[in-house]
Amino acid sequence: MTTEFDLGRLLSERGAERYELHTRHLNHQLPRMLRTIGFDKVYERAEGAYFWDADGNDYLDMLSGFGVMGLGRHHPVVRKALHDVLDAQLADLTRFDCPPLPGLLAERLLAHSPYLDRVFFGNSGTEAVETALKFARRATGKPRILYCEHAFHGLTTGSLSVNGENGFRDGFAPLLPDTAVPLGDLDALERELRKGDVAALIVEPIQGKGVHEAPPGYLRAAQQLLHRHKALLIADEVQTGLGRTGDFYAHQHEEGVEPDLVCVAKALSGGYVPVGATLGKDWIFKKVYSSIDRVLVHSASFGSNAQAMAAGLAVLSVIENEQIVANARATGELLKSRLAALVDRYELLADVRGRGLMIGIEFGRPASLRLRGRWSVLQAARKGLFAQMVVVPLLQRHRILTQVSGDHLEVIKLIPPLIIGEAEVDRFMDAFTAVMDDAHEGGLMWDFGKTLVKQAVAHR
Repeated sequence: MTTEFDLGRLLSERGAERYELHTRHLNHQLPRMLRTIGFDKVYERAEGAYFWDADGNDYLDMLSGFGVMGLGRHHPVVRKALHDVLDAQLADLTRFDCPPLPGLLAERLLAHSPYLDRVFFGNSGTEAVETALKFARRATGKPRILYCEHAFHGLTTGSLSVNGENGFRDGFAPLLPDTAVPLGDLDALERELRKGDVAALIVEPIQGKGVHEAPPGYLRAAQQLLHRHKALLIADEVQTGLGRTGDFYAHQHEEGVEPDLVCVAKALSGGYVPVGATLGKDWIFKKVYSSIDRVLVHSASFGSNAQAMAAGLAVLSVIENEQIVANARATGELLKSRLAALVDRYELLADVRGRGLMIGIEFGRPASLRLRGRWSVLQAARKGLFAQMVVVPLLQRHRILTQVSGDHLEVIKLIPPLIIGEAEVDRFMDAFTAVMDDAHEGGLMWDFGKTLVKQAVAHR
C-alpha cells in the first residue's frame, strides 16, 4: 500500500527546519554565513521582482537569483508553457528520436545570432562553457585556452580552469592548460597567440566579478588577432545574454563582433528548469560530430529535455513580445544615471558603471580624515567589508536584496529582473541614499562594521 505524496503538507510540517536541514545535510557554511550577516530570512512566496515573508512584508529583488530570474519569478507565460508540456505527456528523452522542441528553441536562439548556425543544449552555464572549451580544442587541434584576469566562467573542472579567481581554484589542481591575460590587453593576447598552441580566448563582454566592461574595440580587435592565429573567440554570455545589458547579447554593443562560440544559460530557464546552450558555427560542430561513429561524442543525459525547451521557448517569446530588451536598456540607463549623480555627493562612492540592468557600484577611500580612519580599519581587516556594510542594511532596514560583486571587492552588483521599472528604481534609490547618508554621518552601520572586523580577524 502506498501513501500519496503531499508536497504542501511536507512543507507545512518540515519547512521550519530549513536552516537545520542545510546545516546537517548540505553546505554547512551557508546557514552559518547567512546568520552571521543577518540574511537568514524566511521567504514564503515570490512574484515578479518581489518576495514576501510570513508577515506580509515585501522585499525588492535586485539580485534575480544571480541573473537566473531575468523575467522575475513565476512569469505567467512560462508557467503556462510548463503546465502545457507536462499535460502533453510527451515521449521525452527517448535518446533515439528527434523531438521538435529542441529544434524550435535552437531556431529561435539562432535568429538572434545570424553568424552562428548550430546549438548544443546542456543543463547549466558551466556546462555551456565546458562544451565551448571542448569544441574549440577539437576544432582547432590546439590544447590551450586563454581567459581574462578576474573572469568567472563556472566551477566544474574545465570551466574552473578559465576562472580568474584563485579562491575558487585553490585546492583543485591540476586543471586544463590555460593562461590568464588582462582584459583589454591586446599585446598580452598576441604574445600568447604567437606560441601557436592557443585554441581560443573565452571572455565575458562584461565581467560579473566587479562589473568591468571590455574596453571599446577590444572584442573586435581580439577576434581579428585570434582568427589570424587560427584560434577562436568564445563569448560567455551566461549572465550578460538575453537582454541583461540592453542588447540581446552584450557582445552586440560592439559592431563587427561575431564570436565563433557563444554560451548562454541562466535567464533562458525562466527560473524553473535549468538549461544551458552553446551556439557555434557550422564548421566547428562538423569537426566535433565528424562521423556517425561520433554521434554521441558530446551529449548530456538531461540535455534538450522537453520541460527545459518549453521554458526556453516561452522565455524568448516573452522577451520578444514584451519588449524586455528595450526595458532593460531604458530602466538601466535611468538607474545608472541616478546613481552616477551621487558620486559627487558621497565621498565613499567612487564609481558607477555597467550597461543595461547590470550595474556595479564601487566604493573607495574617502577624503575626509574622520571617514578615512574608519575605512582604513575595515580595509586592514578585510577588503570588501564596507560593501557588505551597505548590502546588509539594504536588506535589514529597507528590504532590498543585493550582493557584493566578488570576494575582496568593494563593489555591489545590481542585476535585478529585467521587468523592473521606475517604481523599483525609486525604491532602490531612496534606500541607497538613506544607507549612504548613514555611512557619512557615522551612523549605526559602522557598529555593524565593527562586528564584521572582529569576525574577519577571527577567521584569519
